[in-house]
Amino acid sequence: MSFTSFAFILFLPIVFFAYWILQSHLRLQNLLLVVASYVFYSWWNVRFLLLIIITSLSSYASALLINRIPQKGKLILGLTILVNFGILACFKYYNFFAENFHDLMERVGLQVSLPVLSVILPVGISFYTFQSMGYILDVYRGKVKPATDLIAFLAFISFFPQLVAGPIERATSLLPQMLNKRSFDRNGAVDGMRQVLWGFFKKMVIADTCAMCVNQVWISWHDATGTMLLIGAILFSFQIYCDFSGYSDIAIGVSKLFGIRLCDNFLYPYFSRNMSEFWRRWHMSLMTWFRDYVYIPLGGSLCSAKRTALNILIVFLLSGLWHGANWTFVTWGVYHAFFLILLLVFGKRHRRYENPASLRQLPSVIFTFVVVSIGWVIFRADTVDNGIAYIVRMVSLLPTINFGDFIMGKVALILSVCLLVIEWFTRQRRFPLDFSLTGLFRYPVCRWLLYYFLLLCICFMHGEKQEFVYFQF
Repeated sequence: MSFTSFAFILFLPIVFFAYWILQSHLRLQNLLLVVASYVFYSWWNVRFLLLIIITSLSSYASALLINRIPQKGKLILGLTILVNFGILACFKYYNFFAENFHDLMERVGLQVSLPVLSVILPVGISFYTFQSMGYILDVYRGKVKPATDLIAFLAFISFFPQLVAGPIERATSLLPQMLNKRSFDRNGAVDGMRQVLWGFFKKMVIADTCAMCVNQVWISWHDATGTMLLIGAILFSFQIYCDFSGYSDIAIGVSKLFGIRLCDNFLYPYFSRNMSEFWRRWHMSLMTWFRDYVYIPLGGSLCSAKRTALNILIVFLLSGLWHGANWTFVTWGVYHAFFLILLLVFGKRHRRYENPASLRQLPSVIFTFVVVSIGWVIFRADTVDNGIAYIVRMVSLLPTINFGDFIMGKVALILSVCLLVIEWFTRQRRFPLDFSLTGLFRYPVCRWLLYYFLLLCICFMHGEKQEFVYFQF
C-alpha cells in the first residue's frame, strides 16, 4: 500500500481511531499496529509477508538465546546474520552474482553457469532486515536488553509508516516506545499533519513532476542536446531528494499521529558544503547504521590514514550494494568514497559545521551539489557505460548550450527553484512547515490559507503518479 494511494487515505483514519480507542490497553494497541502493518505490507504481495515474519521471529528468538546463553552468543549471532542476510541475499543479490559468475567463467574459457531465480524483490526488504540486525547486534553488545514482549517486538520491526522505506530505526529508540504506554498529544499530532502535508507536496508536486521530464530525457539521451542532459541531471537530483525525503516526512508525520517519534532522515542535504557533510545530512538513518555496525568495528578513523581510507571504501561499497544488485550502484558507492577519501587526504573530512550554510559559503554548496548530481547520473543509469556516456556527452555539448531547451521541464525547474528558496529560508527548522506561531502564522486564517494552498497544489499540480524510488531497495 503506497502513501499516495486512495487505499491509504481510507486505511490511515480507520487505524488511527481504532488505535486511540484502545489507549488504555497497550498490548491491544500494539497488536493493532502489528495487524495494520501486516495488512499494509501484504497489500503489495501477501506471500512476502512470510519473509518479514521469519525475520522478526528469528531476531526475537536469537536475542533471547544470546541473553540466556552468553557463552554461545557469537555462534547465535552468526546464525541469525546468516538467516536474515541469507534471505536478503537470495532475493536481492543471487541473480546478480550468478550472472557475473557466468560472465567471469566465460572470459576464462569455461562454460559454467548457475540457475537464475525468477523472483520479485520484496518491497522494503533491505530496510526491515537492517533494522532487525541492528537490534540483534545491540543485544549482543549489551546496549539493549532483549524484548520479552513478542507483540511489542513485532510492532517494532513492522511499524507500517517506516516499514518499506525507512527511516531505519534503532532498538534503543523505537522499541522502548512500543513497550511504554502512549497518550494522545494534540500538538504532536498537528505537527505530524503539517509534516505529512509537506511530504505529500514534495513527492506528488515536485518529485513526480520532475520524474516526467527525467524519464523523457533518459528515453532519448543518445540524441539529446547537452542542455537537455543537464536539465535531466539536475531534475533527477531533485526528483530523488523530494521523493525519498518526502516519504520520510510522511512516515515521521504519520508516526506522530500515533504518539511515536521516528529519527530524522534528511537535513537539507543540498546545502552541504562538502561531501562529508552531505552524508551527515542524506539518508541519515542508513549512514549512521553503517557507521556504528561497519565503520567503527573496522577501526573507523582511529587507525592509519590508509586503513581509514579502506574503511571508507568498504562502507560505501556496501552502501552501493545495499541500494541494488547492479554495477551502477557499486560504482556510485566508489564514486562517493573517492571524494570522501580526498577530504581525508587534505585533512578536511572531520570538519564539522555548527551553523547552516551562509551566502558566503554558496560556492562550496554549489560545487558539492554538482558532484552529487554527477553521481546521481550513474545511479539512475541502467549500466555504468551508459552513465559515463551520458556524463561525457553532457559535458562535451554544454559549450553549445541552447537556452530554448530550457522550455522543456520548465515547470519542474521552477518548482525545484522554489523548493530551494523555501528550504534556504527555513533551513534551521526540522522541516519548512515547522513554524513557530509568530508573525503572520500566529493567525489561524494565515496558517489555513497556507495549508489549503499546498492541498490545491497537490490536487491540481501533481505530476504523473510514480512509485516511491526507494521502494525498489
